[in-house]
Amino acid sequence: MSQVSLREVNKIYGEGAGRVHAVQDLNLEIGDGEFVALLGPSGCGKTSTLRMIVGLETITSGDIFFDGRNISRLEPQDRNVAMAFETYALYPNFTVEENLAFPLEVRGVVEATRRSKVREIAEILRISDILGSHPSELSGGQQQRVSLGRALIREPSVFILDEVMSHLDAHLKFRMLFDLKRLHRELKRTMVYVTHDQVEALALADRVAVMSNARMQQVGDRNTLYNRPANVFVADFIGEPPTNFFRARVVADDSRLTLAVEDSDLVLVPDEGTAAALKRSEPKSVIAGIRPQNLNLSDKPVALNARVAINEYLGERSMLTVYNGSIRFRALAPPETRISRGEAVRLGYDPANVMVFDPETELLIS
Repeated sequence: MSQVSLREVNKIYGEGAGRVHAVQDLNLEIGDGEFVALLGPSGCGKTSTLRMIVGLETITSGDIFFDGRNISRLEPQDRNVAMAFETYALYPNFTVEENLAFPLEVRGVVEATRRSKVREIAEILRISDILGSHPSELSGGQQQRVSLGRALIREPSVFILDEVMSHLDAHLKFRMLFDLKRLHRELKRTMVYVTHDQVEALALADRVAVMSNARMQQVGDRNTLYNRPANVFVADFIGEPPTNFFRARVVADDSRLTLAVEDSDLVLVPDEGTAAALKRSEPKSVIAGIRPQNLNLSDKPVALNARVAINEYLGERSMLTVYNGSIRFRALAPPETRISRGEAVRLGYDPANVMVFDPETELLIS
């Protein structure tokens, strides 16, 4: 296992007009044996970061350390990093056993040791019964486990997983999430998981590093990212359905501070801590955010009045798209909710769930 440190890492592709700054001033600390996910949309820089850790891309500037040792200029084969891809990359003419044993054979490991290691990793991955099969005879989930096994059998210091579940259907993905979490718990290896899927990242990782536009936006556990997002991007990217955002004027009087949403009659009431932060910073306007999960049909004294535009039945819940003035937003309701288009609703919320962001920097105020 290894502790991984990325310090002021930059990656620039091309020159002149074609210059692309793919990763900008990236700092990230990954603990020994920790499972960290790099999460973000396509083009955010997460794959370039992964490839620099592995050594497949040179670093434009900055340094990467494994256990305090600078490995920035080492070749990939000298870093003891194993990688599993979204494509399984199995040798079609080899059996599962031969695919698993091949990395050890290349390193000159004797046959008896190879067989022992293959049996051990096959048992961990629960593929002992298919060792004699060829890749073409396997399901997608089985092929993915063989691919993982071929990387793990080398006993790497750092294990990199690049979009490894992109080709799996929902049922297989659920099983693989369980298997990967179990593998990390049993093997206690340092793992870096790259994905654009927040469900995968939040389900698997000890901490998630959220990237956008080549920069690290926030690193934290699932509760921190969900409840204390650093900025508008993280608040929008983390959570399903996405957060409702409103442009609002700050209205303060002697009794309380409220947020009057533009182009509507909506008024949001923040909690005391947020109100105090707003009084200190004295902004005239803010971006207010509240998650659909935190807006519910109720008679709470603190509520938003709106009318229903769409009531979507989603099985375990109903999704209400509602409007007030020209503003549309979403709320959740029980699945048995029967509300028609145009009906008035009252959506209660807890003031503690109102997030407030600076309209210029889009950083969290409180």
